[in-house]
Amino acid sequence: MANLPTVKQLRYLIALEKHLHFGRAAEACFVTQSAFSVAIKDLEELLNVCLVDRTNRSVVFTSAGKLVAQQARLAIFDIEGIVDIAKSVQEPLSGVLKMGVIPTIAPFLLPKILPKIRKKFPNLELYLKEEQTKKIHELLLDGELDLLLLALPFDLKNTETTSIFNDPFKLAYRKDTTLIDPDNFSPNKLNKEAILLLEDGHCLRDHALSACSLGRKAKISKFSASGLYSLIQMVDSDLGVTFIPQMAIDSGLLKNTKVQTKVLKDKSYREIGLAWRKSSVRKHEFKLLADVIQECAGK
Repeated sequence: MANLPTVKQLRYLIALEKHLHFGRAAEACFVTQSAFSVAIKDLEELLNVCLVDRTNRSVVFTSAGKLVAQQARLAIFDIEGIVDIAKSVQEPLSGVLKMGVIPTIAPFLLPKILPKIRKKFPNLELYLKEEQTKKIHELLLDGELDLLLLALPFDLKNTETTSIFNDPFKLAYRKDTTLIDPDNFSPNKLNKEAILLLEDGHCLRDHALSACSLGRKAKISKFSASGLYSLIQMVDSDLGVTFIPQMAIDSGLLKNTKVQTKVLKDKSYREIGLAWRKSSVRKHEFKLLADVIQECAGK
């Protein structure tokens, strides 16, 4: 039977692909650079293939190295899955869970759901990473996250998702504004560049454009906000109108402002859901978590 790579060697190779530097990769793996280099060299000798081209200043993965690193990640997923299966049989949602959350959900939903999660799953060690959807999706596929709490729809390759609840959009405008007639609102009646949105990269921008039927780009302001708090301040200064999810409104985001809201048509909403790798063995646990989140959101 042929000799097989060790888990340590595979982890080192994955770290090297991430950092593209022997020193930084060794530091991330908590070993000396010399020991790290020897492990990579031993792996190459074991496989009888060159995985990386080394120069004084850079590390470049060969075509074979890229394929081996990709398969190494899948192998580590499977090995970690064995441990996860054992833990889930003993006690669902226990041990470490690394969850990515997008910025337009994290500050508004987490304070409601975390106390309930801690109470229901006391042995769960929940680590949170707040980033935009594209970034946490990449981290999920790289194995650095186990689960995503995000807004749908979004193009998520190699994942499974479950919808938890709908988060309606509302029209937000400053009280006594002359920019719109709130009782007879229509995007077609807006002045040029009257709609304020989050900057590109936030899925909330795309969801608002789609859910609120904002097809005419001329109505959208060239100025954008980096977050919901700054967006509301712009609306409060009567620089334009925007569309705010109910979740943010319920959190008190509009407190101490003159911003008011108006209900939009029924289909103006985003879906809040969970996403995980298709290969994950913990999907039944994630659905348990979705039930808890849905219960908290309902209250």
